[in-house]
Amino acid sequence: MMINYLICRQNEFSFKKNRTMKYFLNKLLLTIVITFSLTACGNLSNEVENKLNELQNKTESLDSLINKEVDKVLTLDSLINIESDKVKKLDTLINKSSSQLDSISKRGSKLLEKITN
Repeated sequence: MMINYLICRQNEFSFKKNRTMKYFLNKLLLTIVITFSLTACGNLSNEVENKLNELQNKTESLDSLINKEVDKVLTLDSLINIESDKVKKLDTLINKSSSQLDSISKRGSKLLEKITN
C-alpha cells in the first residue's frame, strides 16, 4: 500500500512538474511572439516614418518649385503691366497726333477752298 501511495505521489509530482513545464513553455513562447511582434511593429513604424520624411522632403521641394514659378509669373505680369502702360501712352500720343493732323487738314481744306473760290 505504501508503494502504491509513493507511486501515486510520484505520478502526481510528475504531473505537476509537466504542468509547470508546459506553463513556463507557454509563457516563453508567448514572450517570444510578443517580442517578435513588437520588433516587427517597430520596423514598420521606422519604415512609415522614413516614407513620411521622404514625402515631406518632396513636398518641400515641390513647394519651392511652385514658389519660383509663381515669382516668374508675377515678374511677367509686372512686365505686361509696364508694356500695357506704354501702349496706352502711345495710343494717347497717336490720338493727339491724329487730332492735330485732322485739324491741320481741315485748315488746309478751308484755305484751299478760299484760294479756289
